[in-house]
Amino acid sequence: MTQIYKILAVLLEYPRKELVENWESLQQLVAELPHLAEEDKSSLTDFITWAADLSLTKLQAQYVDSFDMTAENSLYLTYHLFDEQDRDRGPALIELAELYKSTGFEINDGELPDYLPLILEYVSTMDDAGSAQAFLQQTAQAVDIIAGNLEKNASPYAPLVRIVEHHGLLADIAA
Repeated sequence: MTQIYKILAVLLEYPRKELVENWESLQQLVAELPHLAEEDKSSLTDFITWAADLSLTKLQAQYVDSFDMTAENSLYLTYHLFDEQDRDRGPALIELAELYKSTGFEINDGELPDYLPLILEYVSTMDDAGSAQAFLQQTAQAVDIIAGNLEKNASPYAPLVRIVEHHGLLADIAA
């Protein structure tokens, strides 16, 4: 079940050549995911189909337009929870980085620990789907804000972010 989080991490990362070269494999992975709601499979399949029709340059431009040009769509979760100047943001980032370190998860490329694709990568390493959902539950507020902002802009990335939110909310239902 945690493989869904790896797929979402890949799709929410800045698109690179390797992604564009593997649309078919990714589509196959999605089709074979066990225990994934049909609605989520459909959203993933639709996104991959849409993205596969674009050149890498156009996909990168769409990504930049969706996430980098509009601060309200930032994939850095603490941005949505704390004001830029809020003193609580720094400690939250440190706490998250320490959590990663304590579990042996390494942050590459100097990325901030609250970057949603990085969080999804981390969650994908968890053995237990329930633990993954419980971890994502803590992100639900920020993820909901991002998804809502993306939906206002009719971004094709909005359904992907809603899947993340949905999986975090599943922890509420299971509790």
